[in-house]
Amino acid sequence: MKNIIWLIMAISVINLISAPALYGQKLFIGNMESIPPELENMYAKGLVYLQKTQNQEGDFQGQYGNDPGVVGLCIVAMLAKGDDPNNGPYSSNIKRGINKIIKSTNSQNGYIGNSMYSHGFATLALAESYGVVNDDRIGPALKKAVELIISSQNRNPRGAWRYGPESKDADTTVSGAISVALFASANAGIPIPDEVVKKALKFYETCQGGDGGFGYTGRDSSNYPRTAIGALVFALAKKKDSNTFKGAMSYLQSHNANESGGHYYHYGLYYASQSFFHTGTESWDQWNEVNIKSLKIMQTESGSWNGQQGPAFSTAAALLSMALNFRYLPIYER
Repeated sequence: MKNIIWLIMAISVINLISAPALYGQKLFIGNMESIPPELENMYAKGLVYLQKTQNQEGDFQGQYGNDPGVVGLCIVAMLAKGDDPNNGPYSSNIKRGINKIIKSTNSQNGYIGNSMYSHGFATLALAESYGVVNDDRIGPALKKAVELIISSQNRNPRGAWRYGPESKDADTTVSGAISVALFASANAGIPIPDEVVKKALKFYETCQGGDGGFGYTGRDSSNYPRTAIGALVFALAKKKDSNTFKGAMSYLQSHNANESGGHYYHYGLYYASQSFFHTGTESWDQWNEVNIKSLKIMQTESGSWNGQQGPAFSTAAALLSMALNFRYLPIYER
């Protein structure tokens, strides 16, 4: 059943590619490597943890577990496994999560939660759910969420995003969550004008230092997580031949994922995994192997991962850093 569902999604994405003024992605075509049994077990344990710690309102246990953006990432982690989202083992959790996001949406302007961080991750969840989760509310909510993102960028002098939709400044982290949501929305069939992507890329170019790394609001203070974000944005924009992407990947290959002292460790893994995957080289295989081994050591008996952003976020981010091995989500295409 799950294969039929994802085949339907794949067909819809193929149709999308021919649409004008739209940033879609070509489907990854290639041999699927065998998935390590240890990864299957780790992923299953992580999902069971999320399943058991979600309440009827759709919230998850611990710090930030009630944030619609964190709820969204947990939903995406469940969708990424490839089980039937409407009748499979996590279908009830997915439905509760979607309901949480919809209830957290401003009916007037489509703003989800109380920060653009939340809005970005929640929009990503709506985009990945659209067309596969049976809920007629998803499409209209996704469309409004994207409209708010575009209108926010139009008001922003830097052509990107920060904490609120009215912000006049921008940073690479919030803009990363928003940018990934836009590319996922494009894959789901929501038109994204070329100019929106061009302005976002221009902003990122102003934040890349001479070492290839990305800073927070400018070229200074580059670090691993922010550089992984910048690299992924350029990869999703089909700019992997650019010096910007190449410089960012060079930085990632020469730095440690734990360089920030663990504060943003899982957050960095979430973006870095996708960035390395887009290199299409042995760099991904090497990074993936190390990542799985490291996360296996750190996974708790309950199936969660602990981090300063709370167990729900840390677990979802850890799972999503490994989910590329399944390659079910449209956003996880090369």
